[in-house]
Amino acid sequence: MAEAVADFFWKRLAEWGVTKIFGYPGDGINGLLGSLQRNDLPFEFIQVRHEEMAAFMASAYSKFTGEVGVCLATSGPGATHLLTGMYDAYSDHVPMLVIAGQQARNVHGAHYQQELDLTSVFKDVTAYVQQASSPAQVRHIVDRAMRIAKGERKVTAIILPNDLQDVPYEPPVRKHGNTFSGVGYTAPKVVPFEADLRRAADVLNAGKKVAILVGAGALHATDEVIAVADRLQAGVAKALLGKAALPDDLPFVTGTIGLLGSKPSSDMMAGCDTLLMIGSGFPWAEFLPEEGQARGVQIDIAPAMLSLRYPMEVPLCGDSVETLNALLPLLEQKKEGGSWRKGIEKGVAAWWKEAEDRAMAKANPVNPQRVTWELSPRMPERVIVTSDSGSCVNWYARDLKMRRGQMCSLSGGLASMGAAVPYAIAAKVAHPDRPVIALVGDGAMQMNNMAELITVAKYRHRWSNQTFVCCVFNNEDLNQVTWEQRVMEGNPKFEASQTIPNVPYHKFAELIGLKGIYVDDPSQVGAAWDEALASSVPVVLEVKTDPEVPPLPPFFTLDQVKSFMSMLGKGDPKERHLLVDTARQMLSAVLPGDRK
Repeated sequence: MAEAVADFFWKRLAEWGVTKIFGYPGDGINGLLGSLQRNDLPFEFIQVRHEEMAAFMASAYSKFTGEVGVCLATSGPGATHLLTGMYDAYSDHVPMLVIAGQQARNVHGAHYQQELDLTSVFKDVTAYVQQASSPAQVRHIVDRAMRIAKGERKVTAIILPNDLQDVPYEPPVRKHGNTFSGVGYTAPKVVPFEADLRRAADVLNAGKKVAILVGAGALHATDEVIAVADRLQAGVAKALLGKAALPDDLPFVTGTIGLLGSKPSSDMMAGCDTLLMIGSGFPWAEFLPEEGQARGVQIDIAPAMLSLRYPMEVPLCGDSVETLNALLPLLEQKKEGGSWRKGIEKGVAAWWKEAEDRAMAKANPVNPQRVTWELSPRMPERVIVTSDSGSCVNWYARDLKMRRGQMCSLSGGLASMGAAVPYAIAAKVAHPDRPVIALVGDGAMQMNNMAELITVAKYRHRWSNQTFVCCVFNNEDLNQVTWEQRVMEGNPKFEASQTIPNVPYHKFAELIGLKGIYVDDPSQVGAAWDEALASSVPVVLEVKTDPEVPPLPPFFTLDQVKSFMSMLGKGDPKERHLLVDTARQMLSAVLPGDRK
């Protein structure tokens, strides 16, 4: 039997080192699936419940491994379902290869069933997208798609018409009009010129109050960032995607920054005279120093991200580890124990006490902050934590103290709902020996995450470590948007859009062979985490949380206060309750314990 195009396609991807494929079948890719079945290749195919989840998993797999995440879908609706996960990878600068089917070449342009112009559909989100039209073309399409994804950390896409998949493969012939591509890519060492490093060092050495902000680009530079922070006697704040870059037990690590961030992070940015940003595209510029307040140095591997959020005096294009190692010898040791560093450490200690007080404050029935606060000291070594978007991300950002060796991630730049469980599944596929925890709101569970619990049940037997906990914050409310309506728009809760059904998520888990745990008593939260983390099968831990506990920002703007006050008296159905909870949260640090 002659080698088909589909056979060559998969063998070529195997040469590129691809081993995991997240996807869903369909007649537009039957040739590809048949080839996967008959060839002995090193692929693991992970069948999802929905193509969007395949793309989320590919994005997360890339984040947790550094490899190209690969997802596969059929033509038409299967391909368009991938888009949200593709934009997730695009927004967070992670490499992804999308493989999509297409209708037969003879009917292109005939308004045929499931025939879409997928090249145009994918064009905005991809750095490279090509639809193959001949067998000889497939070789260089695969090679370019993989090399661009790896080298540029971008999303690429290959579209294969279904009739092309089964025809005999023909290599390009040696004549005019052909090209001969090859396999392989090794990332280069990217370091700024010596003169630019010296300019950066001059700025940092002159600073008396240095603040550092790290993002996902510093995840592999933990020791280097610590060394620079100690040399400069700086504090370090973390963007959400950089939450695992530095452990939170370091006294100068101020935690996350922004609307979901900590007070010491905001205080540090408000008081610094020098800012060093490392591998971060943190979007909310209002949480950075005011323009003109601080001199700036930035390190980023992507030139397009330099001097984008703050006007940097010295923007350095380079790898974080290599650049920090080259920069460190040029930095002068600042006096240890100075007022700037001491003030940061004092603020950090006070913040963790305030976070504990907020978490332990009374609520009806369970304070959502307590869920993550109780988890934090119980997180296993080498755990991987994922979070969804919504109010649960506030507690993920603020209350979890990351330790060395632990990983965490979420949909950052896109901030999409529905990513936590597929992210957690991808974490298990990438690291089946590591414990995994997903933090999910009930809105995201109802949107798409419940279905992916079936994927957990299907594949859990492949995991050498069975610790997998999906923690659901059940508050019957699309809570983040409810609070945004109150604080940003000055509107009361709109029950028609915000209230969602009460679903027994723990019982659904039991129906599909997982373990279910339900908690509505705050005193039982810690014990529930202990039970979940000790389970020999994956767990859905459902906690009945209070929707009126406010996700307080690190500081209030005058407009936010005005909007919130203008909302009062407009008929919010929980007005009395939310006022009590808001007051309790704001006064938690000063109220006696029995009055919180």
